[in-house]
Amino acid sequence: MFKSLSNPNYRLWAMGSLVSNVGTWMQRTAQDWLVLTQLTDHNASAVGFVMALQFGPQLLCLPWTGVVADSVDKRKLMLFTQSFMGLLALILAALTLSGTVELWHVYVLAFLQGCTASFDIPARQTYVAELVSKEDLPNAISLNSASFNGARMIGPATAGIVIALAGTGWGFLINALSFAAVLASLLLLKPPKDAAQAPAKQKIKGSFTKGLAYVRTRDDLKAYLVMLFFIGTFGLNFPIFIATMATREFNLGASDYGFLSSCLAVGTVAGALLAANRREARAEVLVGGSFAFALASLAAAVMPSSWLFGLMLVFIGVGAITIMTTSMALMQMDTEPAMRGRVMAIRIAVTMGGTPLGAPIAGFVVDHFGPRWSMGLAVGAGLAAGVVGLRHLMRRRSAAVAAPASPSASASGGIVDPHGLTQVDMPGQK
Repeated sequence: MFKSLSNPNYRLWAMGSLVSNVGTWMQRTAQDWLVLTQLTDHNASAVGFVMALQFGPQLLCLPWTGVVADSVDKRKLMLFTQSFMGLLALILAALTLSGTVELWHVYVLAFLQGCTASFDIPARQTYVAELVSKEDLPNAISLNSASFNGARMIGPATAGIVIALAGTGWGFLINALSFAAVLASLLLLKPPKDAAQAPAKQKIKGSFTKGLAYVRTRDDLKAYLVMLFFIGTFGLNFPIFIATMATREFNLGASDYGFLSSCLAVGTVAGALLAANRREARAEVLVGGSFAFALASLAAAVMPSSWLFGLMLVFIGVGAITIMTTSMALMQMDTEPAMRGRVMAIRIAVTMGGTPLGAPIAGFVVDHFGPRWSMGLAVGAGLAAGVVGLRHLMRRRSAAVAAPASPSASASGGIVDPHGLTQVDMPGQK
């Protein structure tokens, strides 16, 4: 389960990321609480608009983000993006602690953070392939998710305590300071010579369109992206779901809101560790995770108490992270190294770029029908994703039965893309 941590460079990277991610989750929790309880009168639509501004740039910047990740030194790029996001957190901390923060400040800073993150995330997600061998890549991806969601377990709970004792501004300040950890790890890293497929940097005209053309020829990638669109757009609006259930349904305070957010994180950590223990990523697991996510969301929507709601959040977290880690492992392992940054950028844009549509809708449902009904969006998202994945599996199995010995099969057991773009390995093959 933890074999990638035997790699000194990956271990250093994971430690720096964990500290920074704790700060990031503290900021997200404090930001949602600031907007919901201090800058508005429990206006869920305002929280949804902040989420739209923060995640919308993933889609707006798509023509450039993946190309940049494939074309420049990822470490230098992340040194810049992480430094700038730390500065944005420091500005929000100063405004909040001085008592001068206004809603439009949060809107502007959320948008700038989203623009910066849209370049940072593809580079960060693919950089791990330059730290570990191909054999260890699925395990490293799952441990990355475990680290991120371990921070999700610690950060919101810590933020709830900090907000209750000292105020929201201190949550932003702690996040700004936490960026020092990831910057230090980036400066100390030395990728090994046997790292998994670190392609030569390239600057090719039309690189973005080549990335789209590559995805268009791959039925498996298209199916995964459609599934991620449903989940990302309508299923992952947890700041709205949890914050409004805490304040409107259960009349809870900041520390209890942080506790509920950490319940979700307990599930995501457990799901990520389970993924790290699997020997290979399988599409069947992705489909099962989608249906499990829908079922857990339905159960959470009808829970009569905050404790039972928190328990269901654990199961929602397991389902959500199973979808995220399995889809990422499948897409990274089956994508040509030179195209990996662009494919990951498209994946991120599809997953997060739907937030400008889904988050305001979730906020509208909360304001007009109540937070329990908004959970129905997550139920529908899980069911739709599961149906798409199931259809893909059935088509793949039908094709395998109809053509058990495809002439395009290579001697190494891979499959040659019919358009001649690349040779890709089947999931789990070495």
